[in-house]
Amino acid sequence: MRILIAPDKFKGSLNAREVADSIAAGLRDAVPEATIEIIAVADGGEGTADVISQACAGEWVNCDAHDALGRGITARYFRLREKTIAVMEMSEAAGGWRLAPHERDPLHANTFGVGEMLKDAASRGATEILIGLGGSATNDGGFGLARALGFRFFAEDTELVGGSDELQNLTKIIRPDVEALVPSAFSSGGRLAQAPLHLIAAVDVRNPLLGERGATRTFGPQKGATPEQLEILERALARLADVVARDLGCDFREAPGAGAAGGLGFGLMSFCGAEVRPGFEVVAEFIDLESAIQRADVVITGEGSLDRQTLEGKAPAGVARLARKNGKRVFAIAGAATADQTVLEVFDGVLTLASPSITREEAMTRSRELLRERAQELAKAL
Repeated sequence: MRILIAPDKFKGSLNAREVADSIAAGLRDAVPEATIEIIAVADGGEGTADVISQACAGEWVNCDAHDALGRGITARYFRLREKTIAVMEMSEAAGGWRLAPHERDPLHANTFGVGEMLKDAASRGATEILIGLGGSATNDGGFGLARALGFRFFAEDTELVGGSDELQNLTKIIRPDVEALVPSAFSSGGRLAQAPLHLIAAVDVRNPLLGERGATRTFGPQKGATPEQLEILERALARLADVVARDLGCDFREAPGAGAAGGLGFGLMSFCGAEVRPGFEVVAEFIDLESAIQRADVVITGEGSLDRQTLEGKAPAGVARLARKNGKRVFAIAGAATADQTVLEVFDGVLTLASPSITREEAMTRSRELLRERAQELAKAL
């Protein structure tokens, strides 16, 4: 039997490779004669660059940047060895993981450091940049990123250089002076050039910028925004979208993925001419996942929580679709799973670490052990 193990991370517990290794250990316990192949997967969220680095030859690059609160940091991204392609994650600079719980401040957190990472990659000769949008601490619609690239924002005669809340008063956007930016990386309009530099934003959600499904109302509470702050942030992003449409001649507020990473999807499309794509599809192409699925008899995937969001572009659902396309059985091992049959029927079977006798918290602390046990159970069933 040939088994492919292709899970995503268990957020807050194990990265994708650690999940896969734990599953593989359980399978070897039960079916030592099986041929096992491991390919970690991701969907544009945190861990995307790491997954691609495991499948592609290249090197990690360090650069100076700032975190979401403006503190100097060393950020890193991956550069493929034989191609002028850089792979990065916005969370490396503006991620929530860099902030302590008491530091969460969506009114003032910004994406300036993400722009610094883009400029660094362009200055080192990148012709294509893939950036994963997940795990953000920000809700600025790319305001900070644009300022790092040289765009200037004004409320009448006052330049805006602070937090997202200032955007409520935005009246004008001025494109950057191209000469002040990285030579050859930007077009005459001040946007990242389509040629020679191609920017791909990998997203795991399809939310628009505004409204009930938008960046603020859907994800703002997770970033610490109070009900009053949510209203401020929604007005700020609406004003940003209006002025972008007028001064830059583009309007991506309704585009799928515009609301990803606190509206950074919108910002990358508006200020950088980025192409927004489902993150799983992009990663699957980089790591040639379909070929691995074709070699397998059975596919095992998983993530920390299988729920309705799994169907909205998350990696396990993508793995399942590719497995079905190629006529392969596909199973999932998750930390916890919904009772929603629409989600469960995507797989031939679902096993969970949590159970009536094991809480989610306990499952997270014992994830390696429990993954191994569930893999043994699955192997016996197979």
